[in-house]
Amino acid sequence: MIDVHCHIHDEVFDNDREEVISRAKEKGVKHIIISAIKPEEVSKALNIVNSFKEYMSLTIGHDPVIVSDEVFEEQLKNVKKYLDIIVGIGEAGLDYYFVRDHGERDRQRRIFALWINVAKELDLPLVIHSRSAGKYAIEILLEQKYFNVVMHAYDGSVGWAIEAAKHGVYFSIPPSVIFSIQKQKLVRKLPLENLLLETDSPVLSPIRGERNEPANIVYSAMKIAEIKNISLSKVIDATIENTLDVFKKLKLQI
Repeated sequence: MIDVHCHIHDEVFDNDREEVISRAKEKGVKHIIISAIKPEEVSKALNIVNSFKEYMSLTIGHDPVIVSDEVFEEQLKNVKKYLDIIVGIGEAGLDYYFVRDHGERDRQRRIFALWINVAKELDLPLVIHSRSAGKYAIEILLEQKYFNVVMHAYDGSVGWAIEAAKHGVYFSIPPSVIFSIQKQKLVRKLPLENLLLETDSPVLSPIRGERNEPANIVYSAMKIAEIKNISLSKVIDATIENTLDVFKKLKLQI
């Protein structure tokens, strides 16, 4: 299994990161992609990736809650500086859960469109955060005609997800699918060919309120297998194939 999106560099893992990685390996997690979404995270994330060479990869993005042109410029510099290292851009996107002001949402959409253009220019996949804004994020993708995309932990309507999937957009499923009716419905309606596995550690645990970690990705795979009434091995094989299709630079590392 491949965890396509998590934050293993978060300080909540500082005391037991190596044990967390060991548990992931024991559970069959073959690779982890971590996402640095603030300028101050990049150096630490790079150090961790370098400490677990061949096992971890990095994307650099922009926390949508921080509606800042300065952060965009700084993270764009980091993307270009570490272009030979990163396997994608993200997460970036929209967050209407925390950002309620309409003016700030307009700026958020503008910055999101800038990140889409960066991904286009660099020919890299874009990992998208779209909390409480799935419809609007997908509308922008359709306008921009950019579909080399992973919708991470998508919480929007299945109808918009199906429309995006028709264009080849991928949806990564976190362990919270164990109890999330919305995510179960998403898995039921989307083709296996459009699904990936993620944990978004340390959040979106299969048990509410507990710290999440990459080993828990097995719960995502098991729930997909149950919902689609297929074998666990089929889910694992398909999601690995899908991951390598979108994160093409991973072929050098898996």
